[in-house]
Amino acid sequence: MLCFEVVNLIVKTNKRVLVITDDSEETVKMAAGIVTALKGNKVVLKTASDFKGNDILPVEAFFLGCEKSQPESFSYLADLLKHINLSGRTCGVFSPGPEKTVKYLAGLLKDCEAVLNPQPLIGGSAGAVKKWAQNVLSGSF
Repeated sequence: MLCFEVVNLIVKTNKRVLVITDDSEETVKMAAGIVTALKGNKVVLKTASDFKGNDILPVEAFFLGCEKSQPESFSYLADLLKHINLSGRTCGVFSPGPEKTVKYLAGLLKDCEAVLNPQPLIGGSAGAVKKWAQNVLSGSF
């Protein structure tokens, strides 16, 4: 029984995760906090301008963050999310900016069928980022 628990723990802490941000300094800081919070997993941080469609295919969870609604760098990502099925994948949205920004990010997911964490992260301390990111990854919301 103990062996099963150890194997189960290893599987849970080795998920593939993608964090996509705009180029704003505050958003990148929040994204770095998410990467740190998910240590032990395979986490890749990409700016939206460097994002390619096949980056998202192998992940089990992903995070989207930007400072302002509809950044130009998100245009490709926004279009892709209208035409791809990501069912079964968990997503969390975050922003250092206003609530309307996380509403914009959540709206990007309506067609791709990803499971959106209903609690977006707007700003927050390192402790809040860590708890939130781990909650999104575990899917316990």
